[in-house]
Amino acid sequence: MAFGGSYRINQSVLRDATRTLFWQIVGNSAAFASALTLAACVRLFGLNISVSVGAVACLIGFVVRAQFFGERNGSRPSPATSEPASRTSESDRFRSAFDFAAIGMALVSTEGRWLQVNRSLCHILGYTEKELLLTDFLSITHPDDLPTALSNIGQLLKAKVQVSQMEKRYIHKSGHEVWVHWSVSMVRDQYSKSVHLIFQIQDITDRKLAEQQLHHDAFHDALTGLPNRALFMDHLKLAIARSRRNTNSTFAVLYLDLDRFKIINDSLGHTIGDQLLVGIADRLKKNLRPGDTVARLGGDEFTILIEDIVEELEAIQVAERIQKELSVPFALSGREVFTTVSMGIAPSSTGYERAEDILRDADTAMYRAKTLGKARYEIFDKAMHARAINLLQMETDMRRALEREEFILHYQPIVSLENFRLRGFEALVRWQHPERGFISPMDFIPVAEETGMIIQLGEWVLREACSQMQRWQKIFPLDQPLSVAVNLSSKQFSQTTLINRVAMILQETGVNPHTVKLEITESVVMENIDTATDMLRQLRALGVKLAIDDFGTGYSSLSYLHRFPIDTLKIDRSFVTRMSENNENTEIVRTIVVLAQNLGMDVIAEGVETNEQLVLLQKLGCENGQGYFFSKPVNSDGAEKIIAETYGSLTSPLRQLNTQPGGKRVLVA
Repeated sequence: MAFGGSYRINQSVLRDATRTLFWQIVGNSAAFASALTLAACVRLFGLNISVSVGAVACLIGFVVRAQFFGERNGSRPSPATSEPASRTSESDRFRSAFDFAAIGMALVSTEGRWLQVNRSLCHILGYTEKELLLTDFLSITHPDDLPTALSNIGQLLKAKVQVSQMEKRYIHKSGHEVWVHWSVSMVRDQYSKSVHLIFQIQDITDRKLAEQQLHHDAFHDALTGLPNRALFMDHLKLAIARSRRNTNSTFAVLYLDLDRFKIINDSLGHTIGDQLLVGIADRLKKNLRPGDTVARLGGDEFTILIEDIVEELEAIQVAERIQKELSVPFALSGREVFTTVSMGIAPSSTGYERAEDILRDADTAMYRAKTLGKARYEIFDKAMHARAINLLQMETDMRRALEREEFILHYQPIVSLENFRLRGFEALVRWQHPERGFISPMDFIPVAEETGMIIQLGEWVLREACSQMQRWQKIFPLDQPLSVAVNLSSKQFSQTTLINRVAMILQETGVNPHTVKLEITESVVMENIDTATDMLRQLRALGVKLAIDDFGTGYSSLSYLHRFPIDTLKIDRSFVTRMSENNENTEIVRTIVVLAQNLGMDVIAEGVETNEQLVLLQKLGCENGQGYFFSKPVNSDGAEKIIAETYGSLTSPLRQLNTQPGGKRVLVA
């Protein structure tokens, strides 16, 4: 039979019940043991008990089989002789049930002293029975839970409730916390009318620890143990709320992104990469003030919330301290690993209503730091936000531009400095916006790089240049075909599908692969030498030529250069522009020319703009050049005219070339 409400079980009812129903317990659960033990307390101490039986569980009837069958067999003793023996026997059975109950049980005074405790309770709390009886439950209750526990007992003693339950913590004898489900009922002695408490205590520590672990995992990064984005955003929202209530409560958000982490991860493996992230997390925690929050958003991105600052200088000092700390190499699996970090700082003085906005602005400042050379920090300002909005609009326009064919290719001639014959062209992308007019590549190429659109744009450039070259090859069937050079961005070069995409474009366009030259910047090649070498060899296997662009501006090692299957070195325009007789830049150019010749490579000087530069390059033995001195970049029609002027064609008229001082003929558009 099940009891859902509160019942008062008096002594006479209990006596009759226990004489007819007691000993067979259906099931072996904590609920049965609890019900049995409550009855035991009543029987042992002669108490009337008020309990919410439904809170204990379903109280299942219990049967005293021995007595029942004894009565059936006619062996029931006379009342005069059986009553004392029955009480003694029942007391023993109740004591046994109390002592061996599956959950902790105790009789407690209203002052909190333990009066009777069972074995399960001693096991749960780690004390012996004697030790518990010398103390009270207040002294081993967790301090944070004590006020609520006392309040609940107060409600019980005032008869406002018949049973009190809560989840609380005790302090185990060894010092650790023990979570329990705590149920308290009030009992009254039928003779002295004194009041006592019955505790039912079930150990739920394992469940609580599992819940705490789930909660921790939901708000923390599994690798580093740092707060994750969700927890960081909660802290940030609280900081914004405090700042609104108190204008003197200012804070700042730092957004961190590791420089070259992908290179480390790809070259040394994900295990080293993970170790590096853990090491960085440890250093960040050690270099923050108490109360500040550092979180890992994912990948190699971290954020820091610096609270209670007086001025922006404090946030800058933290950023500089972090820069210095992270510049120290990490010892990982027997090797030294170096990294730097780019940071964006967004101070709360700008005035924010939403956590998402300040995090966005810190991110924007971080990308600005990346653009300006990495390993630095930038502070967000209003102009930066306006620029971010402009970039967002440009990104949207760029996606439409590809669909609407607003991009076009211009071609800048590459000329032999020995005989001024046309050797080929470099394909350069241009954007003619229908509303904003001509947009400089200096403006839209960085946006394409940042948004990843450079992959689509770069593929379009390669396909268009190959198609154009294939048309020229049909119009101008030359013994020494011209070539077209196309730049590959760092994002394109890092794509695992690059080889297949290039092969597909070569096949689709039908261009002679030997007339296509792919240019890769020096820094991209040197980021991951082994991967770059493998990628370059696969590209060469397709039949295309390869060039290192902007040579001399990166950090290439001459010991590695001979390993790359490179056909051409392009001297960066910064060296050519500053050349003069016997100066440092001239010597750099001389060194590059000699190096290329020794390695069997061609050389192209970029940015040739004056006759003086041309003469110096010729003296240094530079073979080829390109620049405004020969021709500015021209559209496909202009390029076709230059080809016709150089080699002649039935479909393109010849034009007279300009003659420069010294009798040299130079191509013009």
